Amino acid sequence: MANAFRPWVLHEANYRQLLDDRPSLALLPWGATEAHNYHLPHGTDVVEASEIAIAAAGKAWEAGARPIVLPAIPFGSNAQQQDQAATIHFSTTTASAILQDIAQSLVAQNIRRLILVNGHGGNDFKPLIRDVMGKFDLFVVLVDFFRLVPNEMAEIFQQPGDHAGDLETSLLLQLRPDWVKLDQAGPGETRPFSQPALKQTGVWTPRPWSKIHPDTGCGDPSTATAEKGARYFNAVVDALATLIIQVDKAEDDALP
Repeated sequence: MANAFRPWVLHEANYRQLLDDRPSLALLPWGATEAHNYHLPHGTDVVEASEIAIAAAGKAWEAGARPIVLPAIPFGSNAQQQDQAATIHFSTTTASAILQDIAQSLVAQNIRRLILVNGHGGNDFKPLIRDVMGKFDLFVVLVDFFRLVPNEMAEIFQQPGDHAGDLETSLLLQLRPDWVKLDQAGPGETRPFSQPALKQTGVWTPRPWSKIHPDTGCGDPSTATAEKGARYFNAVVDALATLIIQVDKAEDDALP
């Protein structure tokens, strides 16, 4: 049934159910709102993080865990993309404040385990998580879904791309096919830095996105299919569900 109640999704849960069957672990999907070539929605990262978190939490619930998926944070770090129409940027200070407020709320309700499901490569949560765990009695795990199952990714995609390429386009063809306008897609080409030294290992600078990626994509989307998206989605969901179950069921003194 398409609209069946899912007790592991906070937007769908009611207070009576939450009191009777209290969640012991929270998942926080965190995406971004930004251009994804000409063919994918600005909310691509939010859709990916949310749907993966919800599906994995459902599998974990069926195995006896009690996760709750929080509403997704729709904005991320997009400082180099603010020239693109309707792209919204959160500063690191803002992201840190939001994460700390969520942590404080969870701890007050005796939910002391949090899995942050990140859908945007520009988000950097490690320093923020260190600060939160130093301040609150909360165990936090970061999951970058696009790094979670590298072997399966390599089997499914010859060239996944890192933004609106084969991987993300395939995922959206599986999750929101009506939102994908593949006939509008640009090639996802990259204009490399003119200074070779900037490309060496151990050197990094933010990409001026619209100059480096003229159609805002990075990776060729033309080979994307819903079948590849489904295979990848299922592999990521299985891996995340296993993590949820293990973190939820672990004794406090067994956690890192």
